[in-house]
Amino acid sequence: MRRKIVAGNWKMNTMPAEGVELAKAVAAKRHEAGSNVELIVCPPFTHLSEVVKVTRGTGVAVGAQNCAAEEKGAYTGEVSAAMLASLGVEYVILGHSERREYYGETSETLNRKMAMAYANKLVPIYCVGEKLAEREAGKHFDVVGAQLREVVFNLTTEQFAHLIVAYEPVWAIGTGKTATSEQAEEIHAFIRKILAEKFGEAAENTPILYGGSCKPSNAPELFAKSDVDGGLIGGAALDADSFLGIAKAF
Repeated sequence: MRRKIVAGNWKMNTMPAEGVELAKAVAAKRHEAGSNVELIVCPPFTHLSEVVKVTRGTGVAVGAQNCAAEEKGAYTGEVSAAMLASLGVEYVILGHSERREYYGETSETLNRKMAMAYANKLVPIYCVGEKLAEREAGKHFDVVGAQLREVVFNLTTEQFAHLIVAYEPVWAIGTGKTATSEQAEEIHAFIRKILAEKFGEAAENTPILYGGSCKPSNAPELFAKSDVDGGLIGGAALDADSFLGIAKAF
């Protein structure tokens, strides 16, 4: 039975005090989601320390939105995986489409970040996905396959056992286009097939999250698909009731 996971990526939203209140609200209603679903909140770096404190022991885990590719040193503005782990952070989002698009993150960069995450016992939520032009050109399988092979295939079997993959249909975010549950299942099944090329039956245990516009209204249909194991939630994660409403879809 694969893990069911709903993770909230707050992106660059909320002030620290607001973030703490949001985390408290999620923790207070954690029971509504049921014990079969894991909840993760990923606030901005500035909130992490306090959010870890208010969620400790509540069944809500904390993740970071990124980490440095280096261990330590003269890297102004960077935050290392060791720093995150020292706060009690358990997860880290890597390879998000916004990091790839706006900050030029490549597979080479992400291989180093993955190594840093594992060295500090952080569980990566590794993001893959294609842009609109790539989807319309029928290259979505090629793009996603390359993003997996160039990074995930470099993991050891032990590291792979502690990986979460998130699929982002970049083409359906802010474009007015919508990914159907059938399209989500198709690409999730493809991702699992690619992972199995390298890791065999272990790929059956890898949670694959859907990172499109997931809301309480469409979560039940998405989560009913056999290869969709949860969601990496953006805007809907900024409201506790909405976030928990998605988790309740299981």
